[in-house]
Amino acid sequence: MTLEQWSALLWQQIKDTASLQWLAVAFAVAEVLLAKANKIWLYPAGIIATILSVFILLQAGLYAESLLNGYYFIMSVYGWWYWTKKKNKPVVKISFSNRSDWIVTLLIAIGSFAMLSFLLKQFTDSTVPYWDAWVSATAWAGMWLLSRRKIENWVWLNISNLFAIPLLIHKQMPLFAALTLFLFIVAVLGFIQWRKIISAEK
Repeated sequence: MTLEQWSALLWQQIKDTASLQWLAVAFAVAEVLLAKANKIWLYPAGIIATILSVFILLQAGLYAESLLNGYYFIMSVYGWWYWTKKKNKPVVKISFSNRSDWIVTLLIAIGSFAMLSFLLKQFTDSTVPYWDAWVSATAWAGMWLLSRRKIENWVWLNISNLFAIPLLIHKQMPLFAALTLFLFIVAVLGFIQWRKIISAEK
């Protein structure tokens, strides 16, 4: 697909986009901007975005992406609870992952990729089972780290974004591809900002 064709498709999709998709995109943008700013309100915004996105992605045949949003919902509820200041306990601060965090993260990424690849290949009509599984598996890992307020969440989420952009273009969903490109840029800025916060708190 040429740039001109892609631009035409994007414009056509923008004109044809239902209000539900616009709402999902708006809450997804709000979520990532609030995450970048290290604000707990990212979680209610994320919960709304994920619920809406499940229906949209199912219609597009991106089953792992849809399942990913179900996982996002669970992690958003957990993260909201984990970030909240508990009685007689300090607020959880941003930090780097330790060895234990890395082990859990790798297990999530590898395990979910294997599971999703198998399920998509055996039980769905997905035309991109491994691609879809990889995008989702790396995002699962990133969302786990975000819920634990670990800076490496931005790295894992951007690995997912990097592969998701061409996948969405392939599926002729340029609006979601453009959103993912935006999320990629914000994630880079989020990593930089969180690193500054860690340095300032030392």
